[in-house]
Amino acid sequence: MQYSITAPSTFNATIKLPASKSISNRALIIHALSHGNIMPRNLSDCDDTEVMVNALRDMPQTIDIKAAGTAMRFLTAFLSVADGEEHIITGTERMKHRPIGILVDALRYLGADITYVGEEGFPPLLIKGKPLDGGRIEIKGNVSSQYISALLMIGPVLKNGLELKMTDGIASRPYIDLTLWMMREFGADADWSEVDTVKVNPTPYVQRDYFIENDWSASSYWYEMLALLGDAEATFSLDGLMDGSKQGDSVVRYIFSLLGIKSAFRNKGDEVPTTVSIQQKLPCMLPRLDYDFSSSPDLAQTVVVACALKDIPFRFTGLASLKIKETDRIEALKTELRKLGYVLHDTGGDTLSWDGSRCEPTMEPLDTYEDHRMAMAFAPAAIKFPGLRINDPEVVSKSYPAFWDDLRHAGFTIDEY
Repeated sequence: MQYSITAPSTFNATIKLPASKSISNRALIIHALSHGNIMPRNLSDCDDTEVMVNALRDMPQTIDIKAAGTAMRFLTAFLSVADGEEHIITGTERMKHRPIGILVDALRYLGADITYVGEEGFPPLLIKGKPLDGGRIEIKGNVSSQYISALLMIGPVLKNGLELKMTDGIASRPYIDLTLWMMREFGADADWSEVDTVKVNPTPYVQRDYFIENDWSASSYWYEMLALLGDAEATFSLDGLMDGSKQGDSVVRYIFSLLGIKSAFRNKGDEVPTTVSIQQKLPCMLPRLDYDFSSSPDLAQTVVVACALKDIPFRFTGLASLKIKETDRIEALKTELRKLGYVLHDTGGDTLSWDGSRCEPTMEPLDTYEDHRMAMAFAPAAIKFPGLRINDPEVVSKSYPAFWDDLRHAGFTIDEY
């Protein structure tokens, strides 16, 4: 399938963002570990959460999490402490090439019974659940915060709790803080004891009614649209976002404030009582942007596309984890922006930059690489390139199933081929 996308001349729309996938998937694991009978409310309806719901409800012998990285990491830890259960956990071909050895080594150190079904260090995994003693372990903290979160969430059910020391730096620290905050919401005794160490005491989770806020990551594409349009009269109202949210990607409002987009919160008196109105309040005079995305790597694609199309040179660091996401996002960004006439450079490590270099645009259809964020980060480019074509647009179902419907609601014309 291919979409051809044309943007409206201005925006004035209210968008109901999806529930947070990050919070939903953590809430499901903690809910299961608490043996609760009240399901979290306002769960995300995305693919990644659906596979978690199905796995925890049905507990089939072979659990196929498809392309859901959070589900693979979180369920690997969860199944390790599921006493008496035996399961194979697997996923897509891409998932079978996403490393999980660091997490498996840590769980094995704690006594988990995990066997690689295929290639060493990668899914599928055969896991035989049993009670684990816990204790003190060290793990590399600069690869994926999901490994850390997976271990922390099982900490309260370990006999001796868990003391987890992170070495070699800490990637996406706000996601670890989100995990700890949610654990405490369910009664856990867990917090930082040192700058690089978390202590989780063996205090059981408690059941509770839990409402999930909407997704700050999903808001980034609407900020991007306003930045690319540059119309001071255009505005979006984004429902269900929390001021002071624990979601790391809530930093998007500060990043885009540098591009002139201002955010204003309104209390509507509902259970999630805020709507964020965003508008291009100031002209963007930024001559260059340097930013470290190590705490919010999922925003990188959005900001890369926005800056390139606004002719703002940039140097972005903290991008090492992009190479092990749904695709190698650094290479994907370089390839697809070249189709639009922008030549990006990377150091082969964690840095991506653009110095203003241009090439002749080919305007070939943009590929999405089975990566939801590639589709959503590039869709706003239709503001600058009317009739922009995107292949395999349905990949957005991984995190934001209603994305294209919301674009139509905002006035975009989307033709399907």
